[in-house]
This record gives sequence, structure tokens and C-alpha cells, in this order.
Amino acid sequence: MGKEQNRLVLTATSLVFLLLLTSFYAAFFASDVTTFKSCMGRQHLFKFRGAPSSKKADKAIEINDSLEFLLRRLVRGEDRIQLDTTGFSCHTDMNSELCVANRPVRIDNTALTVYVQSSQSQIQRMVKPYPSKLALENVKPVQIVNGDADLPACQFNHDVPAVVFSSGGFAGNQFHEFNEIIIPLFITSHHFRSNLKFVNINYKPWWVSKYSKILSLLSRYEIINPADGNVHCFPGAVIGLKYHGFLALNNTDIPGGYSMFDFKQFLRESYNLKINNVYEINREKPILIFISRGKSRKFLNEDEMVVMMKELGFQVIVTRPNRMSNLNKFAELLNACSVLIGAHGAGLTTELFLPVGAVMVQVVPLGLEWASTNYFGLPAREMGVQYLEYNIEPEESSLIETYDRDHPVITDPGSLFAKGYFVGRAVYVDGQDLKINLTRFRETILQAKEHIGMSTHLS
Repeated sequence: MGKEQNRLVLTATSLVFLLLLTSFYAAFFASDVTTFKSCMGRQHLFKFRGAPSSKKADKAIEINDSLEFLLRRLVRGEDRIQLDTTGFSCHTDMNSELCVANRPVRIDNTALTVYVQSSQSQIQRMVKPYPSKLALENVKPVQIVNGDADLPACQFNHDVPAVVFSSGGFAGNQFHEFNEIIIPLFITSHHFRSNLKFVNINYKPWWVSKYSKILSLLSRYEIINPADGNVHCFPGAVIGLKYHGFLALNNTDIPGGYSMFDFKQFLRESYNLKINNVYEINREKPILIFISRGKSRKFLNEDEMVVMMKELGFQVIVTRPNRMSNLNKFAELLNACSVLIGAHGAGLTTELFLPVGAVMVQVVPLGLEWASTNYFGLPAREMGVQYLEYNIEPEESSLIETYDRDHPVITDPGSLFAKGYFVGRAVYVDGQDLKINLTRFRETILQAKEHIGMSTHLS
């Protein structure tokens, strides 16, 4: 009983934070994922909001104990020893590196250094907190010092943990902003229930402003810009973000078991979107948003395509990717959209804001079949969006004007990508435009229209 009474004096913040940390490690290092899912499914700690009642606090203690048990059973080897002895451990996979400290930390923004005090021998580690190793040259490194070190004096003390991440990398491209920053932020921090503070390495005012609605729902506090040069002290910290794949959430590897449907609900809440399912849209003519590209992969017969889609009964709204930067307005338009159409490109990331049951039609240029399916097609299905692909024929690509019909550029795109990604990119991503066969494409639009009618009927 004495140990239990000691546990009860823990503050609610400490309990939630400790729970987060243990659940992170249970998920990251688990060799028995089924056991972890079963435990989380029974407990559902992370579903409540606001300050917990005494009963919820008691429940938090019970769940914390159970997850600590799982942690002790599942975290083995050097990771467990390091966490037990130093209060600090890291997990590295093919995409990213994420470190967690379950002891007080001091973050010196002048030196971009995180100090985790321990009586053990000093360990230093450099981390670039961005979940794509392809973009790390644009990410500032953070030094982590774990051990017996001289600590800088605290200038600001915080009673919630920190999540340290970078908005560098490929920021400026909407696909990469969601794929490598926003969704990983959600995965890493949503179960804090807004009780955390972000430290944003590579701080960009325009990026913070663009995603302010999302960021303010993930954290109730102002983002810390390291340019302030101060020393901030926290009860613990997460350095880096967890990444699950292209526009993906793996609910078996998230404390709380969140899915892509949960993320879409989070976006609806962030932007105060009213429509959940396409059947709720009551319009004489369904809205079709047509993404018009101004550079590569642009539609050379765009006007004719728009006329044809209008003739099939759609209200067609033509938009450019640069107009999508104001997500506050564009998200609302997408939320009332029944069909989204565009060539493979970052603009299709806005499928995230479509209502459930809407249709996304991706026009697939030559050589971009794999990227089209994996970047946007598979994620669309996971988020409840109906997905259609229109794979162009060689005669619909501007490349046919430069290369013979039997040239490897036309017949074997893989042979170019085998010479290096940027060799293939120069031809297929940056070097081709599209002239769509209206007769073929009309069949795809009719199919999209049928899907809308079918989902409305079924709903």
C-alpha cells in the first residue's frame, strides 16, 4: 500500500507524460504487438479531454502501471538498459530518428542542445528532427547531451513536456509538409491532448501561420522559436517525429490507436468543417475541383476537358496549386467537393480534406505509376475517399513528340529511374505535359459520377 500511496501524489501532468513515454516505447520496440493493441483497446486512456476527475486520475495510475509492465516485458537489450539507467533512449528506422527523455531536460536554444541529466558517463548524440533522410541537408542538427554535464541555468520553466521538430526539409511543397511534418506531428503528439510545447527548429513564420489551426489544436501553447536564444526547462522531451509512410497512420504503432479516419476528423475539427460524408452535400450540380498546373505535367487541352466535365453535369471549379496555400478557405471548399481531379503532384494532397465517399481522380503521367499509387492512391482508400486512376497512353504525353514510340523513355521508364532518381525525374516529373484523350477520359468521369450516386444511395 505504501508504494501505491506514493504513486497517488504524482501530478496529473506527470502521469500523462509518463504514460506517453511508456506507450511510445511499448509501440516502438514491441515484439508482441497483439498484446499491446489488446491493452490499448481495453483502456482507451487517450479518448478523454480536459482535466481528469479523481476517478480518471485513478484510472490513469492503473493504466500507467499496466503499460509500465508492458514496457518492462517488451523493451529489451541495450534500449532498455539505457532507458532504465539514463532516462533517455532513441529509436532509429529507415526514415527517421526519434529520441525520448523521461527525466527533466534543459534546452539551450543558442547552442541547439538538449541536456538530459544523469549520473552516468556523458553521452552525446546529434539528431536531425525531420522524418525524411532525403531532406536532412535543410534541417538544423540538435545535440543531445545525456549524462553528468554542466547545465545552463533555466530562464523559462515549463510544466509540460517538449516536442522538438523541424519545419525545414522539403517545406514549401504541400505534399511534403503533410507527409513529413503535419501527420508525423499528429502521430507523435496528439495523445498529449494539447498539453505540450513545440520547439520548432528551422522556424518559419509563414509555415507556422499556414498551419496555425492545426498547430493550435495539437498544443495549447505558443510555439517556441529557438531564435529567442533562451534556456527552456521541461519535465521531459521528445526529439524528432515518428513517420509511418506516405500520408499514412499505422494505428497499431500509435498510443491510443489513432487511424487515418481519426486524422481526418482532427482536420475537420481544426478547420471547423461541417460535412463528414459526401451524401450530406445537397446540390443540384455536384462540385468538381479541377487542379490546373502551370508548370510541368500541365494539361494542354484543359479548356476542352472543363467543357466536357460541365456537360456531364458538374459545377467545375478550376484552381491552381498556389491558390491552395490559404488552407483556411480552401479546406472549406474541398469539404463541399464531390470529385477532385488532377495530374500527379502535390496539389492532390488536398484529398485529405474531402468528405468521406468523395472521389479523387488522379491522372497518371508516363513513368509515374508507382509514385501515383503509393503517394496518393493507397492513402485515399485508407481515408475513405473513393479513388480512380486515369493512366495516360503514350500518345497523351508530350514526350511522344521527342522520342519514338519504341524508345525506352516511352516503353521502359524503369530503365531511366535505374540510372538514378533525378535522371528519371528530369524526364517524367519535370519534362512532360499531358494532352488528354477526351473520349477515354469521359469514361473515367462517368465512372466518378456513378460512384458519387452509388455512395449517396448506399448512405
